[in-house]
Amino acid sequence: MKRDVLAEAIGTALLLASVVGSGIMAERLCGGNVGLALLANAIATGGALYALIVMFGPVSGAHFNPVVTLALTMRGDSERARVLPFLAAQVAGAILGVWLAHLLFDLPILQASVKVRSGIGQWSAEATATFGLVLLILLGVRKGTPGLPAAVAVYIVGAYWFTASTSFANPAVTIARSLSNTFAGIAPPDVPMFILAQIVGTAIALGAAKLLDPDR
Repeated sequence: MKRDVLAEAIGTALLLASVVGSGIMAERLCGGNVGLALLANAIATGGALYALIVMFGPVSGAHFNPVVTLALTMRGDSERARVLPFLAAQVAGAILGVWLAHLLFDLPILQASVKVRSGIGQWSAEATATFGLVLLILLGVRKGTPGLPAAVAVYIVGAYWFTASTSFANPAVTIARSLSNTFAGIAPPDVPMFILAQIVGTAIALGAAKLLDPDR
């Protein structure tokens, strides 16, 4: 259990360092071209996510996401005893990862974002992005899909572009990114609705997975 929880904490920290750090780098290098900055941010995030899943998958399952942990537990694919320790590790690791990114780019460690991300488009985007991610993982784990790490990484890269919210799809990520007033940030008041939308997307994914995989 201790090894699994540590893997979740480290993996989530490195994921957030990748998301926020690549966003800072992209914004600095792209000369105000937001589209190019988002492309760089998406590719860097997807590459790091694939490597982290391969690295920590054999240890903890590489959830790095509270809704993934909850969904896999509800389906019986993850032990119930791991839920609270995993969720705590994911949130703490995500925050530490944001602080690490600030340190790497010589920014103030403690920040709060002022970037507004609100409205029906943003919320429906989060529900949709989370639905697709959780459904992909539920079906992939059940079927033992060997290419699942790559599929998850590629899905996230795509979801950066086909969703208005740029696909947070992760409550721990959402909380942590509210503590970074950078390219990847989200204003703290907007966090609760994002998380609610992610929970809704997860619930729909659980229902869809049951219909698509009735033997489970």
